[in-house]
This record gives sequence, C-alpha cells and structure tokens, in this order.
Amino acid sequence: MIRYKKSTLSNGIRVVTELHPQSRAVSLGVWVTTGTRDETPGQEGISHFIEHLVFKGTKTRTAYQIVRSLEALGGELNAFTSKEYTCYHALVLKDHWSAAMDVLADLACNMKISSKDFNLEKGVILQEIAMSEDSHEDIIYDEFQRNVYGNHPLAKPILGTIKSITEMKLSEIMAIYRERYDGSSLVISAAGNIDHEDLVAEVEKLFRKKKKSRKTRPRRAPRWTASREVIEKDGEQVHCLWGFPTVSFKDSHRFEAFIINAALGGGMTSRLYQAVRERKGLVYNIHSSLNMTMDAGMLNIYAAADLGKVQEVGEVIAHEIRKLKKNPVPRSDVELFKTQVIGEILLGADDVENRMNSLGVNEMTFGRYRSVDEVVEEIAKIDEKRVNEFVKTRLQPEKMAGVVMGPGVREIKEWWKELEFE
Repeated sequence: MIRYKKSTLSNGIRVVTELHPQSRAVSLGVWVTTGTRDETPGQEGISHFIEHLVFKGTKTRTAYQIVRSLEALGGELNAFTSKEYTCYHALVLKDHWSAAMDVLADLACNMKISSKDFNLEKGVILQEIAMSEDSHEDIIYDEFQRNVYGNHPLAKPILGTIKSITEMKLSEIMAIYRERYDGSSLVISAAGNIDHEDLVAEVEKLFRKKKKSRKTRPRRAPRWTASREVIEKDGEQVHCLWGFPTVSFKDSHRFEAFIINAALGGGMTSRLYQAVRERKGLVYNIHSSLNMTMDAGMLNIYAAADLGKVQEVGEVIAHEIRKLKKNPVPRSDVELFKTQVIGEILLGADDVENRMNSLGVNEMTFGRYRSVDEVVEEIAKIDEKRVNEFVKTRLQPEKMAGVVMGPGVREIKEWWKELEFE
C-alpha cells in the first residue's frame, strides 16, 4: 500500500499525507514557511507574537471557542514558532479530523484581534521573555547564537526583545499575517487514519481565499564568529555552552553528524557523559545537541557545574574532543551509535505526531517525501570510513565558540578564552 500522497493546489498550498490505517488518531499541521530569520530589524519576535495572537480570536470563534472546540472532543491543539517556520497542529481521534482542520484553517486564515486583546497578549509575551531570563539554561543558547552569528537574523531570539515587543503595533501584526500566510507559504501535513483526497477537498474549501504569492523572501547563510563570552549572573551553578559549526539540515552528510552527536554527548553511553559525569562525578547535566537550519548548523555541548569544577569540566571535554579528532572512531562505536540513531527514528515512526512533523519539515526543506525506510537505509550504509572522514573534514573544534554564565565567572575569564579543543 502506498502510504504517502501529495497534492499542490492552484493557490500554491501543498498537502502531504501519510496513511496509518491501524491508528485511532490523526495528527494535522498547518505549516507557515516564515520564522524568526525572516524578521527585519524592529520586528524581532513578530512571528512568535502572531502565533500567540491567532488563539485570541478569529472572525468566527472567540478564544474560548477555539480551545474548547477540540478539547471537548478529547483532542489537543497547539502551536510553535521556530527560526524558520511556524506550525499550528492538532491531534484528534480519526472521526474528528475535519473538525480539527476547520479550527486550524480558522487560525491561519481568519485572525481577528481587538486592541484590548492585542495589548493583553503583549503583556503575556513580555512576561514570557522575563521568565526566560530567569532560566539560564534557556537564555545561554540565545546568547551563544547572538555571539556566533552577529547581526544575522538567525541570531535573533524567537521571543523577540522587550523593546521590539513593547513598540510593536497591531497594524504591523496584521500586515505580516496577511503577507506571510499566503498560499505559497503554506504546507498542510497529516498522518494517521485519514484519506488524502478527503483532506484535499477540505483544504480547498477552507483555504479557498488564500492567494498564490509571487513574492520571495531571500535567505542568506550566516557567517560564524568563534567568540568566547563570560556573563556574570546570579544563580546556584555556572552554565557552560560550547559549540562549533557543522553541516546544515540539507547537507548530504547530516547523518554522519547525527552519529557523531550521539557518540559525543547524545545519551548516557556517550563519551562526554561517561567521562564527565560517570567517571569524574563533576556534573549532573551534560549533553551535546545538533542545531541545524536549512543552510547552517552547529554542534553544541552544554554542562552545568559549581564554579570550582568548571575548569576541570572544560578540560575533560576538550580532552575528549581532541581524542575524537586524533584517534579514528572504531567500527564498534560507529555501529553502536548508528543503531542508537536508527532506533530513535524507528520508535518515533510509531507516533503519528512525529510523522506529521516529519512530513511537514521534509516538504518545506526538500520539497519531497522521505520515508522512514529511506532514512534508515541511508544511515545503515554509513561505515567507520565515512564517519572518520566526516570527523577529519567537517568537525572543526578550532572554531569553538562559547558562553559561560553564572556567579563568579569573571574569575575564570582568561582560562575560558584560552581553553583549546584542537
């Protein structure tokens, strides 16, 4: 049975579905190909602000009616904003998918906001920004991207700034909503027990007023600056974040990056977890992560420790990275972490929400379907030769950047800036 189908409507909207006939559920997403990196100076946070505001009311529903419409059916409704796109998504029983699609279309097509609600939600966003400022583990990533990407739009925080949100006008919001939420910018993805043609017919009806835009929003790749920053901040621990550039999400070698990330700090069997936490007992939390966009990527290492232990933590991390660069990764390690990556993908494939997300992201990124079997097959072909070639040519610890944040960090400023990873 062919599970995947795709249709492109006359107004540019793309509809992609994956049939899971045994599922009781359907997950639907409306993806808008606009995010933080598309914001101009002074608009910082506008994509995320719109995502909040659509839930305040539409031409046909109040804020309460929006959330009640699916919760009353036992379903879920939510949204998120990323650096490159915005997504409105729902999870419902298979018999209720059309009700969910109606609500999602309402959010994407019919936002209607009063000045009172606009100002109320502005206050909510400002509280969200203030709350994030209290979470060192959150804001350290914003600080890091600001340092390495400089004035590039990818350096902007998704939430925006107090200044940009405070000064934002309702007219700006509505103009961006009308301009960016056009047919050419929309992808509808669905996974679960749903008929593709039925969904296409519903989308054609609900989104019939959307027009196909000829406007393009050019995006440029960022340039990397290997900076090291020290930020004095009250708290119980010192938070450390290192990072160096790696491949983008569209790069053909991204799966090698997945394996290296798993080996370095992706789980409890990883080199950093074993060296820093298990053998030394220096931290509670240490991990690495890949942060990829369509034209850039970075591999980050995060750890939190007492001030007196930070230097030893950094030295152990640097030692492990030097070992990774100097000594070939053995076949046994490649197979271990390759199996780990494949296992995570296969386990996620049983979740229709994961599949809906994958459908939407792959359509926006590659413009085509990538089945679970295809991805697993690609990863299975990777051997130790390819992994070690990736480490040799694509892993660049000489470009290591970092942020250290917490109480007393000025004491380690010189050490922090001179710590070598190559």
